[in-house]
Amino acid sequence: MISGIGLDITELDRIAELDNKSDKFRNRILTTEEQRYYENLSNHRRIEFLAGRFAAKEAFAKALGTGIGPTCSFLDIAILPDDKGAPILYFNGNLVDGFVSITHTKTVAAAQVILQKM
Repeated sequence: MISGIGLDITELDRIAELDNKSDKFRNRILTTEEQRYYENLSNHRRIEFLAGRFAAKEAFAKALGTGIGPTCSFLDIAILPDDKGAPILYFNGNLVDGFVSITHTKTVAAAQVILQKM
């Protein structure tokens, strides 16, 4: 049974601008494990990864019904690849019963999250 659906889209230029200023935005969005993946990517791919994770975490918070805030922060959410590279959602260290899809174009990253009964 579906308990929540969330969708988010973000502009790559906006994320690139924030990331190029300093690592503050990145450290607020990516968990330590996610940052390890980020560090091993090329410059453009880093922006896609960061923008995709930002959009997916926003989409998760919308699907959860809380939004980003005290009960659901960016660092409470981790999106890590499975053995085939597909994104898997974790919330507070626990595997989430649901699905996440992340996509990119030349200008935007978008994500959709579908949660099953939590």
